[in-house]
Amino acid sequence: MFDFTNQVVIITGAAGNLGRALAAAFHAADATLVLVDHKPDRLAALYPHQAESAGYYLAAPVDAADFAQVEAMVAETIARFGRIDVLANVAGGYAGGKTVAASDAALWDDMFNKNLHTAVTMCRAVVPHMLARESGAIVNIGSRHAEAGRSKTAAYSAAKTAVVRLTESLAAETRAHGVRANCVLPSTIDSPENRAASPDADPSKWVTPESLAQVILFLASPLARDITGAALPVYGRV
Repeated sequence: MFDFTNQVVIITGAAGNLGRALAAAFHAADATLVLVDHKPDRLAALYPHQAESAGYYLAAPVDAADFAQVEAMVAETIARFGRIDVLANVAGGYAGGKTVAASDAALWDDMFNKNLHTAVTMCRAVVPHMLARESGAIVNIGSRHAEAGRSKTAAYSAAKTAVVRLTESLAAETRAHGVRANCVLPSTIDSPENRAASPDADPSKWVTPESLAQVILFLASPLARDITGAALPVYGRV
């Protein structure tokens, strides 16, 4: 259905559950992939045959919240492939279970660093290259928690809400220059970690990484060329 032939796609958090599903989906659509992870060995273990492939750049370790590291990765991407067409900011993390009164600064810093600052830093480094070519698509990962605050998830909810505002601002700044920015708002993603954390839940109602990946490909594709600044709910049956 999707064709990303000759398109260069950067995926952060590429060793995670969604990152792996997204990489597989873009690979099936013939994209050239830049896979980013903050740990040194995970990508090499997951993609042992792609390390030397002309269609892959395994960028690790790269802290997506560190501008110097990200800028170096982006420069290497341009040197190898000459362009960046899609940026999928998948890197993030969840922590909950504490009320606002019981939370500390470390929790808030962690949630904003993983979920917002990674996306901001990647966009700061990538968007100028997209603007220069007057073409590009950015997809950020928000959350259903961005729609409303819930008990004991304030730091995570606030960070994901900020991702939505970031996306809207990016869209306003770039829409006249051929660059689009959108985000998805998944509910619970079906993963081994979430199944372990919620043993009494029905995971058949959750969003699968593969399903969410297809939504992201749609937003990155020409089929969504008239969509920018959107926050798209992907709630499954929950």
